[in-house]
Amino acid sequence: MTAAARALAVLRSPWVRWGFLAVAVGLAVYAVVAARDELADAAQQLTAGTVVVALTLSAVFVGCTFCAWRAVLADLGPPVGARPALAVFGLSQLGKYVPGGVWNVVAAAEIGADHGIPRRRSVTTTAVAMLVGVVSGAVVGVVALPFLAEGVLGDAARALWALPLVAVVLLPPVLNRLIARALRLARRDPLERPLSWRGLGAAALWSVAGWVCAGAQVWVLAVGLGMATDARGVALAVGGYALAWVVGFVVVVVPAGAGARELVLLAVLASVLPHAAVLLVVLVSRVLVTVADLGLAGLGALARRGVARPG
Repeated sequence: MTAAARALAVLRSPWVRWGFLAVAVGLAVYAVVAARDELADAAQQLTAGTVVVALTLSAVFVGCTFCAWRAVLADLGPPVGARPALAVFGLSQLGKYVPGGVWNVVAAAEIGADHGIPRRRSVTTTAVAMLVGVVSGAVVGVVALPFLAEGVLGDAARALWALPLVAVVLLPPVLNRLIARALRLARRDPLERPLSWRGLGAAALWSVAGWVCAGAQVWVLAVGLGMATDARGVALAVGGYALAWVVGFVVVVVPAGAGARELVLLAVLASVLPHAAVLLVVLVSRVLVTVADLGLAGLGALARRGVARPG
């Protein structure tokens, strides 16, 4: 076994994954306890209206991710009704919160099969939708990079300029060949039909809309705690959240990028807010997006109950 193979085997170990999660949670708890007085003072500045608006934007963000996923699903085969699509996507997203980074894909395949969607189509849809999210998030982050790089990211900003280059993977001729080769290697049947420019374009537009809403959620919270309402603040919130999500996606050893995303957002917003205020924004943002995910899962469960499954 090569050194790389041994390293991958270690990272795949459940003990390592849960260990990473325990460390992330432990550090988060320590940060909250250490700054509890400052957090309490900052929390008093957040009004109920601000939290409601931020929660609404979180729900819209999660809804955009569903629409992007459904655009890919519709592009890969026969039409699937809104209720079974919601059941598959809503429930499968709970898999993001399990260490490993693949459980939402597995869940989508199994729940999709219950509704007559071939497993290869569900797996490919979820994988492509995640890829679209990563690439669009990188592009959104780089659009905001002139603001982010100003005393925030330092030398790391240079490397981020290369992120949009991966967008070439989303070109249908390229992506369809990659998918076909992966299916052949896995000894699976080919897809019912290839991805189109229209389908991938729709998914990308929904993803970008989602990043704007997610960043707006962070911006609303940050403004509520004293951040200036200027263009730089918007860029920091939108671009920072998108890049934080991309980093969290890459760090697959923790569920839903826990810890990694928060560290990136803390670094991005540190120049415009006091530490306690930044920490509160990051924590509240994570909670609101989680609540939105749980809400979508609840809708998915209701939709699943109301759909007749193939016999």
